[in-house]
Amino acid sequence: MRVSVLAPRLCAAGLLLVVAACSGSKNQVNIEKPVDDLYNKAMDALAQENYTDAANTFSQVESQHPYSVWATKSQLMEIYADYQNQNYNEAVIAADRFIQLHPGNRDVAYAYYVKAICYYMQIVDVGRDQKLTQLARTALQDVIRRFPDSRYALDAKLKLDFVRDHLAGKEMAIGRYYQQRGDYLAAINRFKRVLELYQTTTDVPEALERIVECDLALGLIDEAKKNAAVLGYNYPGSRWYADAYDLLTRNSLPATASRGWFGRLADSIF
Repeated sequence: MRVSVLAPRLCAAGLLLVVAACSGSKNQVNIEKPVDDLYNKAMDALAQENYTDAANTFSQVESQHPYSVWATKSQLMEIYADYQNQNYNEAVIAADRFIQLHPGNRDVAYAYYVKAICYYMQIVDVGRDQKLTQLARTALQDVIRRFPDSRYALDAKLKLDFVRDHLAGKEMAIGRYYQQRGDYLAAINRFKRVLELYQTTTDVPEALERIVECDLALGLIDEAKKNAAVLGYNYPGSRWYADAYDLLTRNSLPATASRGWFGRLADSIF
């Protein structure tokens, strides 16, 4: 509930003025406006893209007419107005409140979806903390799990692919950093997280090739061969396959070796 900013100012004017002023303010606040007038006013503000006024007026609908059908609709519209105003934190709070109050409402899927999109819109580049990206992933998965046949689930699936790519990109960035510092074991652990957690992302071929590089830097020739074989078996046409082969040719294979070596080694593994 929004608290009037007038209250603290009135208290400094003396007891008599406080009583008089507060009495007048209270009477003004308690004057109920017809619910349809308030709701239409909020919708007009929304149409004019005056999202702050729209959110405030939708809140008044709920506070003045809490048991009307318009109160529930206004809660949803307030979520939308806050989202449009890029007040993502407020929109998430409003969405969580709607979910808590109306778990069985037919429009609760919308509240879950907007909450997920609020997190999604705040995703930052891979060089920064990815807490919001992780929250977006969890919220999008929640939409898909709870409402698999809804139109929101379809869009959530598309956005979830981007989120996974983004999180994989973060792991790759950290892995490259460790690799450049010569901390190859830490780098391998990061690249392996990509293989384990983000198997469907576009970063997997590079992660395998980077592991080959680290294996060779540590003198783990057999491990490098095995990881290169996995890369060649799954991504034979990628540039990372070619890079891994060239690395192994320079470091461990005889000069006459052919690219068929990958296939033979892969056969022995799979």
